[in-house]
Amino acid sequence: MKRSSTLFLQVVIVLIGIGALALMLWEPHIEGRNAHATLFQIYFNDPFLAYAYIASIAFFMALYQAFKVLGYIGRNEVFSQRSVKALRTIKYCAMTLVTFIMGAEAYLLIARPDDDIAGGVFIGLLMIIVFGIIATVAAMFERLLQNAVDIKSENDLTV
Repeated sequence: MKRSSTLFLQVVIVLIGIGALALMLWEPHIEGRNAHATLFQIYFNDPFLAYAYIASIAFFMALYQAFKVLGYIGRNEVFSQRSVKALRTIKYCAMTLVTFIMGAEAYLLIARPDDDIAGGVFIGLLMIIVFGIIATVAAMFERLLQNAVDIKSENDLTV
């Protein structure tokens, strides 16, 4: 892969991270029930918001690992144990996000049965599908890359 392509993808990952962080900081202020609330009321009286911020750690960690993998690709170091470890971390982060989203869905279904939660549940299910696909693809690439690293190390020993 050309260096310019990996650099472009790294810029896209950084923009996704900045956009996600900006949305996480901006959205609670315009939410219907928080429209006239103070900062303390917004951030310290809503346990669901704290739950979302804790879950976002896995998201940003996966973005950082994807950035690192693209860096390895750009430097032609993709067949290394470091890139396998980064893919494994991406897989675990995606599975963690699926677990957090399932917990949020359970909270919405159990704690708020009278609210209109159809939109939130649908978005949650879409996110579960997306992060499930990401975990599956990362696991497949991890296995393929691990096999390639093993073959490369065997060839380095015989030469």
